Formats: sequence, structure tokens, C-alpha cells
Amino acid sequence: MVDKIYKLRIFPDENGKTNLSLKEVGGEILVVSQFTLYADCRKGNRPSFVKAGGPQLANSLYEYVVERLKTYGNRVEHGSFGADMKVELLNDGPFTLVLDSDEIC
Repeated sequence: MVDKIYKLRIFPDENGKTNLSLKEVGGEILVVSQFTLYADCRKGNRPSFVKAGGPQLANSLYEYVVERLKTYGNRVEHGSFGADMKVELLNDGPFTLVLDSDEIC
């Protein structure tokens, strides 16, 4: 999954086509843990998190992703696992991607 994130061609080239990867644009990476993205909302009106990994497993996976991304040489910043963080960003792009490791790996 880390390789997929790093090599995914999501940045525009000189013609405006999404042909460039993080590597090719020399981009920076911000890794923020957010277990709520794993919510299952298919049943009822309350999100279920029963299939999310426990905090110990999730934290070790989070740290692994951060350390693995650093090996590519790009600047990597990250939040604190389990913390209540306020993140502000400018979303620059016409699309949003959801990568599901069950479908990719």
C-alpha cells in the first residue's frame, strides 16, 4: 500500500493530465491517523468500528507507514496517533481517491 501511495500518478503533467507521481513532482507527505475512516455505515444510523484494528495494532501499522514513506527521501510529516488533531488543508484537485488494501494488495 505504501508503494501504491508513493507511485500513484495523481499529479498533473505539463498537459494537465494526471500522469505524475509524488516521486516525480518531489512532493511532501502528511500522514494523519484517522480510524473513523474505517466506519461501517451500511446498517442502521450509527457508524460501527468493530472491524477496525485495536489501538496497539493500528499504531504499529501507522508508525510502519510513516517510516516506510521516509525511505523514499521525500519530506514526511505526521500527526500523533490517537490525538485529537486539527488539520487544515487546501484540497487542490477535481477528485478524491479511496485506497482499500483489501482490493489493492
